Amino acid sequence: MPYSLHPDLLRAFVSVVENRGFSAAAKRLNLGQSTVSLQIKRLEEQLGVRLLDRNPHFLQPTNEGEALLEHARKILALHDDLATRFDKKKLTGIVRLGAPEDFATVHLANVLSRFSKSHPDVVLEMTCELTLDLINRFDSGGLDLALVKREPGSEVSGRRVWREPLVWVAATESAGAQDELPLVVSPSPCVYRKRATEALDSNNRSWRIVYSCASLAGTHAAVRAGLGISVLPKEMVPEDLAMLDDPAFGLPDLSDTEMALLEAPSVPPAAERLREAIIRELEHGNPGLSL
Repeated sequence: MPYSLHPDLLRAFVSVVENRGFSAAAKRLNLGQSTVSLQIKRLEEQLGVRLLDRNPHFLQPTNEGEALLEHARKILALHDDLATRFDKKKLTGIVRLGAPEDFATVHLANVLSRFSKSHPDVVLEMTCELTLDLINRFDSGGLDLALVKREPGSEVSGRRVWREPLVWVAATESAGAQDELPLVVSPSPCVYRKRATEALDSNNRSWRIVYSCASLAGTHAAVRAGLGISVLPKEMVPEDLAMLDDPAFGLPDLSDTEMALLEAPSVPPAAERLREAIIRELEHGNPGLSL
């Protein structure tokens, strides 16, 4: 008979990797750091392989650890879904979640749908606003969880859960050849707007704002109508819009942005459960996110 891997050992391993350290993982699991270290040691002994490379400056999974990580996440997701199904203490309450409209529309629909089906007595209050508005609302206590856009290395706190490659888009490729580029952007402050204008300035390309709209649908409509070009995450570009990635257009490269998950100092159990579901879904579904 093959040996069994206890979910607690797998959870400790996944938590250490996701939180990038034993101390942060212990805090997340509400355990002592020595307990988490012992769980990792037991798991390595049971499997007969080293799972983590570690020194005072970094921690990352080994090749064997990478292989285990993917399976461990799947096992824990199934384990938690099964435990929830037969949990006599139904999860209840309200969770106040905020996210930018574009990200919520594309990347949160599935995880929120599964969460609602697993926890039908939890009420989700979703707020879609620009990142700065979300941060202000979060700081004032109006949100339990918030997903916000940020520049890599910025002072915005939170856990990085997604990386977004950005691209220039237009109704037709010829739009990128104009001497003075007409821009379709969101109102200030906006990470994409800032990224676009600073990149053009650094490459001495002339530009002007021709349309400003906070709505993703409004931005798509303006670009489709040929009003100008815009910046969008690569995964969110509609099929009927052109990505202006031809070097002949002379458009500057746009480095990735990040999505960070903010969590209030004290949140209800339902928010904790949703937080874990979001982290599991986004980090597992974003292969480009470095550990």
